[in-house]
Amino acid sequence: MAALGAGSPAWPSRLPGGGSTVSVMVATSIVVADMVGVGVFTSLGFQVKDIPSGFSILLLWLVGGIVALCGVFSYSELGAMFPRSSGEYNFLSRAFHPAFGFLAGWVSATVGFAAPVALAAMAFGEYGKSVLPGAPPLALAVGVVWLVSIVQLSGVRHSSTFQLISTVLKVVLIVAFLIAGFVVGTPQPVSFAPSASDFAHVASAPFAIGLVFVMYSFSGWNAATYIIGEMSTPQQNLPRALLMGTLIVLVLYVALNAVFLHTTPIDKLSGQIDVARIAGGYIFGDIGGRIVGAMICIGLVSSISAMMWIGPRVMMTMGEDIPALRIFARKSSNGAPAYAILFQLAVASLMLFTRSFEAVLDFIQFSLLFCSFFTVLGVIKLRIAQPDLPRPYRAWGYPVTPAVFLLVTVFMMYYLLTERPLQSFLGILIMISGLLIYAVFRKRTDPGSATASPARE
Repeated sequence: MAALGAGSPAWPSRLPGGGSTVSVMVATSIVVADMVGVGVFTSLGFQVKDIPSGFSILLLWLVGGIVALCGVFSYSELGAMFPRSSGEYNFLSRAFHPAFGFLAGWVSATVGFAAPVALAAMAFGEYGKSVLPGAPPLALAVGVVWLVSIVQLSGVRHSSTFQLISTVLKVVLIVAFLIAGFVVGTPQPVSFAPSASDFAHVASAPFAIGLVFVMYSFSGWNAATYIIGEMSTPQQNLPRALLMGTLIVLVLYVALNAVFLHTTPIDKLSGQIDVARIAGGYIFGDIGGRIVGAMICIGLVSSISAMMWIGPRVMMTMGEDIPALRIFARKSSNGAPAYAILFQLAVASLMLFTRSFEAVLDFIQFSLLFCSFFTVLGVIKLRIAQPDLPRPYRAWGYPVTPAVFLLVTVFMMYYLLTERPLQSFLGILIMISGLLIYAVFRKRTDPGSATASPARE
């Protein structure tokens, strides 16, 4: 058997009363909400500077989606084998060693989710200015995080309803924007059919570097693995949720970039960060900026909700295993890990007030890629070392799909090490600090009593 740590529970956490309340539709909505943030609305301007081809741009986003799907297949196999909330903390503990799992959990539980929450909230504040002129962005940012946290504290049932409604609204608004773009927008002289020059674009360094940033826009495809223990029949529903969510986002991303290119001159997009607002102006006229701002704001609410839901589950599960963190495993009467939610809320709020989230995001990128790389590598390790383990779901396309994901992730880590060496080094230090803290916790814990059932308030 894989090293599980002393007494790690083999079964998923259950809600009070023994029932799981997260349906496959809600889990899918979490994946979609976590993936679709501001990345797809801001990336195109930098891509068309070096890749002025409609076909090559859409191919870039299609390749990014395919790589994300390769990760989905591997994570689905691990999630069906080990159906317990907390994502990489659970998977790396099972596939390698509890210390490795703690390293991943430490990054996620402390800043891995709080920093993206703060970034999304600040983006909500900035875009909110176009809807509510004069409103202070920081106040809007803090307000939306606190509002969403209150919903999460109200329990999984209310969180599920809020998540599903906000994500469906997000998708409906994006689809409406797409339809308006193709129906109302003035077509530009851009071709989405391949041409002889596209081969040079696809084989170029800008295409490879562009893929790095496209993959950041696709990050979040693994979101449902953080709440496996709250899902009904996770062995079947987790793979479905990850696959459906990623496919939905892949279609939306390709269609959005097609609309941007179809309605807006490339020279007006080149080098710009606000490509969605610019395209909105060409589609809707003077009020386009406000329409796009409102659309992105509403979409960011569902993104913040998803991260405020899944992030605290990492700390909750760590609290189930580690006595020193046991307080974070406590659940309120409605099933919410209240202390874990409040901890993430406090960290995100601190980052907002200090504007430190941008720096934190810079130096955790390498750590997050590192953990994803070894999680997918764990699928291969377990296939070789423990071929007889029950696998309710087997990764489609194995071993090609894991290999594709690993190769692209290695390239992304290499890019970060060469382009952002200081930030990557700081990320490595964060991981090392996690190992040191794990060693301290293990010394304080009797090996025979490392597991504690989550307490209830």
